[in-house]
Amino acid sequence: MVLITPSRSLLLIALVLLALFPLTGSTFYIQLGAKILIMAIFALSLDLLVGHTGLVSFGHAAYFGLAAYALALISPKYEPANVWMTLPLSMAIAAFAALVIGFFVLRTTGVYFIMVTLAFAQMLYSVFHDTQLGGGSDGIYIYVRPELTIAGFKPLDLESPLQFYYFVLILLILVYGFLKRILQAPFGRALAGIRLNEQRMRSIGFPIFGYKLGAFVIAGALAGLAGYLAACQFGFVNPDILAWQQSGTVLMMVILGGMGRLHGAVLGALAYVLLQEILSAPAIVGVFAKHWQLPMGSLIVIIALVFPRGIGGIFDVALRRYRTAVQTPTQ
Repeated sequence: MVLITPSRSLLLIALVLLALFPLTGSTFYIQLGAKILIMAIFALSLDLLVGHTGLVSFGHAAYFGLAAYALALISPKYEPANVWMTLPLSMAIAAFAALVIGFFVLRTTGVYFIMVTLAFAQMLYSVFHDTQLGGGSDGIYIYVRPELTIAGFKPLDLESPLQFYYFVLILLILVYGFLKRILQAPFGRALAGIRLNEQRMRSIGFPIFGYKLGAFVIAGALAGLAGYLAACQFGFVNPDILAWQQSGTVLMMVILGGMGRLHGAVLGALAYVLLQEILSAPAIVGVFAKHWQLPMGSLIVIIALVFPRGIGGIFDVALRRYRTAVQTPTQ
């Protein structure tokens, strides 16, 4: 018998709301919802490093962009590519890049680690920006979304915004469940120990480098999944998706939602994208829309000061108080 806890109830309610959301919205809101789900996958991938392993990477957009470019480069120009081929291949390219880069950057710590991850990401940015490999600064268009078929049957038409939304939602659920499972496994417990006290974990015989590299590769592959989906949705990739600004954006999502909380990464992506849409809309804020970064930065600073554990931490505190109230016997 499965015990229905308050946290599981909230998770179930959230899934139901996400599943019902596109049924009442316009195409614009469906596409916006898909964008939020994609960025949530991206934020989850970085939270594995920052929140659960203690590795603050400032070059995480490299794997996001590599997978997006992989899809653009291997897709036929006017014919749909096959999801079953392009998705694993794009994620494998991102994972391989994370393996190679991680082999070098994980030999550093602290601010040196942050700067080296940034340096590698900027190197990849220069490759696509300064050469014609990926269309230079103009980027590449993807004219037809990949096709999802099983023995000739098409369960989802990814050209449809509604069906593409559900495809992304399914993948988000799978990613969330996968990360939840590995973090509860011995591998995840070891990552938690490394984050809390790396020297002690090394002294009792744990292969620290191997665990870090494993987390780095998994995070890179999941960031590649998000990049692949973003390329599918927008039909266009350019070097900006590998730039440090993109890495900074997803890092802010993780901080906003609360590091070390999977639901916090999802909430952070939701809050950031919605705030950006509101603050950059001339119909809402008028002429101040073009300066949306200023109020956005101010709000993030305020939230970080008032709620140091992020938005996800607010839910954790509320659940903890609820459990205490339920378990406390009445006098």
